Amino acid sequence: MQSLLLGVAALACPVGMGVMMWMMMRDQSKDTAASEHYGGQQEVQALRAEIEELKARADRIAGGQ
Repeated sequence: MQSLLLGVAALACPVGMGVMMWMMMRDQSKDTAASEHYGGQQEVQALRAEIEELKARADRIAGGQ
């Protein structure tokens, strides 16, 4: 009986640590997915604005020659 309690006590720490890491990773993946979605939309908007700027610059160069 005493060896069973020692075995449970020895496994309590690694199992508890694993559960805590799993819970933190799960919460972090939800936050990351949401931030990537919104961050991706902002990046697309910035790239579209840059494309429009480059098109306008190319039109000015082509019109000047």
